[in-house]
Amino acid sequence: MCGIAGIWNHKTSRPVDRERLRVITRALAHRGPDGEGFHIEGDLGLGHRRLSIIDLAGGHQPMCNEDGTVWIVFNGEIYNYPELRRELLTRGHVFRTTSDTEAIVHLYEDLGEQCFEKLRGMFALALWDRRNQKLLLARDRLGIKPLFYGLGPDGIVFGSELKCVRGSKLLELTINPTAIADLFACYYIPGPKTIYRDTYQLEPGHYLVAGRTGIRRQRYWDLTGEVLRLPKHAYVEQLHELLRETVDCHLLSDVPVGAFLSGGVDSSAIVALMSTLVREPIMTCSIGFPEEEYNEMDRARAVARQFGTDHHEHVVTPEPAKVLEALAEYYDQPFPDHSSIPTYYVSQLARQRVKVVLSGDGGDENFAGYSRYRRHARLEQIRRCIPSQMLAAFDSEPNGRYADSLVSRLRRVFHQIAIGAREGYLHAMTFADASLRAQLFSADLQRELAGYEPLDLFRALYDRAPAADPLSRIFYLDLKTWLVDDILTKVDRASMANSLEVRVPLLDHKVVEFAYALPLPMKLRAGQGKYLLRRAVGRYLPDDHLNLRKKGFTIPIVTWLRNELRAWGEETLFGSQEALPLLNPEGVRRLWENFQRGQSRYGDVLCIVLSYALSARVWAQTPSATTTRC
Repeated sequence: MCGIAGIWNHKTSRPVDRERLRVITRALAHRGPDGEGFHIEGDLGLGHRRLSIIDLAGGHQPMCNEDGTVWIVFNGEIYNYPELRRELLTRGHVFRTTSDTEAIVHLYEDLGEQCFEKLRGMFALALWDRRNQKLLLARDRLGIKPLFYGLGPDGIVFGSELKCVRGSKLLELTINPTAIADLFACYYIPGPKTIYRDTYQLEPGHYLVAGRTGIRRQRYWDLTGEVLRLPKHAYVEQLHELLRETVDCHLLSDVPVGAFLSGGVDSSAIVALMSTLVREPIMTCSIGFPEEEYNEMDRARAVARQFGTDHHEHVVTPEPAKVLEALAEYYDQPFPDHSSIPTYYVSQLARQRVKVVLSGDGGDENFAGYSRYRRHARLEQIRRCIPSQMLAAFDSEPNGRYADSLVSRLRRVFHQIAIGAREGYLHAMTFADASLRAQLFSADLQRELAGYEPLDLFRALYDRAPAADPLSRIFYLDLKTWLVDDILTKVDRASMANSLEVRVPLLDHKVVEFAYALPLPMKLRAGQGKYLLRRAVGRYLPDDHLNLRKKGFTIPIVTWLRNELRAWGEETLFGSQEALPLLNPEGVRRLWENFQRGQSRYGDVLCIVLSYALSARVWAQTPSATTTRC
């Protein structure tokens, strides 16, 4: 795992400033503490920070082909590179290393832009093709590894984190008002947008080609609408064999590989499969909390005992939750998901012992593990049973969206049924609705946002989904948005802040394609998600463990902000006049007071505001970033 950065002044041909390239590359030192490398030729510069995992002695980057006409900087792991390497050797290519990076270079020589379709793994990379004078940026199919770029007056600047663009000072950064609206509506900023204008994330499953005459983006992968039709027993065996093969290839490493173990089905399944493939005890790490309703350490210990792992634990208390202040520097833009705190600590715990771990991320999205999927399925059943004339009474948005009373909750449920599958799901997943955003946003920001609708992107993705049934469309929507811009962003930044590589076998594209093609009863049955996954790993784990209620990897943030972290929260939000740029301080104060009076449904929105305030401190430290113009 590594960090990559680069500059190409393709518009002006101005020579790359070597010191500037070093600055933005060294900003990624936490992603690659084992070394750095640079390649500069005229108006192009590539930078790399290395975390040595494969070919410890020979995998230094930037790396080139035999005649130096193709150069690469690469972040990630290619799990099928041994097969690719063998094929490329038969076609006459000469290898100087045993790294997966070099295989990509030679594959590009043979296949050009089609090479990315052959890669199995997680990656973000930049390829410089000197002969054809073009720069290619590419990102893996699911967006496991990040890649940002900015478009300035001289050309393009890119990097593994947004701080590379910000630190380059090659373009004036102004806050994107629609990104703020998206953040408050969705709980994150959905790509390709970022908090800054003219600065973007490369979308998963896409590559970008920059040339002297312009830039184009191309999608190279997507899910299909195919539905598997197999004998009942074959589903279980196929998934089991696929998972076992996938975990096996994710163990490819020249350093020891451990695992995150939350005690849930997904991470327990990964540890169980690893135990059948390695001889030495697996190093496992778990995080717990003093509050019992959030604590899964007993479950994790049971799994660790069963498989004889080398198990380690850490209990997260309210005081270390202030690590959010430090995390704001790593995330580079507002990121409210407070489960980043335990993710940071479990990564810190693991990094004391290993450089690489496997995690169970992706199981919920692939196999319908979230409670919201079960809820949506029930609402669809109800919708089919209620005459449309009766539902028409609930078409309009109910008052009291944030009230906790039984009547308010029932009205919200019937409203979600009445407005249809797509709009009902989006309504349920919206954090700050239009009226609350109006309360929290300044008058200037509201003017800038006149006519803007944050949910239109999600509607377009739902409508594009290659499936007929609403639940499969929701799975597709979440894979393209929530998974990428919340879950995977959280894991990448929190782990790489600790120089730890996290691999996600359940998001191998072969597993994702198999899971998406499953008939719905293979995922969700009798009100329980992960039906097929539970059966596939049932040979390793006892039924009582597989059927435990999901707790989720989160923290008791509501309790903490009313008690131990209350003073910290007030200081963060109201400690200075500059704490909340483009927001309405009176509206935020009202939100805070309502939350402190017991209206817990405001808790997630409050986390958005806190994250926004912490990120504003980062903007204030960057001379090229400004909020004076929306």
